[in-house]
Amino acid sequence: MDTKLLELLVCPVTKGPLRFNQTRDELISRSARLAYPIRDGIPILLEQEARPLTDAELEAMHASVTPASSAGDPIQSTFATPAFPENKPMASGAEPPSAPAP
Repeated sequence: MDTKLLELLVCPVTKGPLRFNQTRDELISRSARLAYPIRDGIPILLEQEARPLTDAELEAMHASVTPASSAGDPIQSTFATPAFPENKPMASGAEPPSAPAP
């Protein structure tokens, strides 16, 4: 899944972030407790097409965000989270970067 595309997509139910599950080829919305399928490389972001997540799956995802203690954990590679380098906090008093001129 293209990282840039994943940065743009949100859960259609909660408008929250989605995480890519490489093993099942799904986009996961923890807040909605839904897994959206990806078919032929196309995310199907329809609530009626999504499958509900089990409590065990949610627990596994929660464990995958535990820092340091999960090093080498296979769950880390199962649930990939995109990097958002442009969303770093700005220094106090710093101006946001300006958009390039057209």
